[in-house]
Amino acid sequence: MRLETLILPGPAGRIECLLKHPPPGTVIAAAALICHPHPLFGGTMHNKVVHAAAEAIVAAGIPVLRFNFRGVGRSSGEHDAGRGEQDDVRSLLDSLQRRFPQRPMLMAGYSFGSWVGMRVGCADPRVAALIGIGAPLTMVDFGFLRSCDKPLALIQGEADPFAPPALLMTLAAALPGGARVSVIKDAAHNFAGHLEELAARVGEAIPPALCGSDG
Repeated sequence: MRLETLILPGPAGRIECLLKHPPPGTVIAAAALICHPHPLFGGTMHNKVVHAAAEAIVAAGIPVLRFNFRGVGRSSGEHDAGRGEQDDVRSLLDSLQRRFPQRPMLMAGYSFGSWVGMRVGCADPRVAALIGIGAPLTMVDFGFLRSCDKPLALIQGEADPFAPPALLMTLAAALPGGARVSVIKDAAHNFAGHLEELAARVGEAIPPALCGSDG
């Protein structure tokens, strides 16, 4: 599998990215974007949860783009409380569409990144499915999901204080298309000690139609 280091254009300037490709010869059916946790709490594209999820996605035959939000690492700009970060995501969807034309997109995100990614992904017709990991339901409003009818998976730690399972189930029950809910036993918000199980749940959540196949 090939890892490509990229600097892509964004609304605040350059965006630092890593694009991992599935093995040569894979027939590409979709491309994926994954968003990292809150920059003001140390979130970057190198976060262990983001890395584990990205590895699961590329193992499904889907090229996956990780990136640093504005103001993180070598990305230009400053943190914008999720507003400008949504613009970053839209810009990267443009770049992915140019690289992988006519392919649907899979949107994934962890913590703050799940909120940003799913807000954009629900509204963007290029995004065919969404995966939210460790969605911080007690910290930000995920009510926008109630108007989202795309395939959606929510993966949460059982011991995550930012999204108690009962609150997660209440949200999932209110969604028009429902949601695939996975609660990982004993896992905290950072999924420490549970990254392999997290990766497995991410792999299971990917719609088969988006997975790549051997050429």
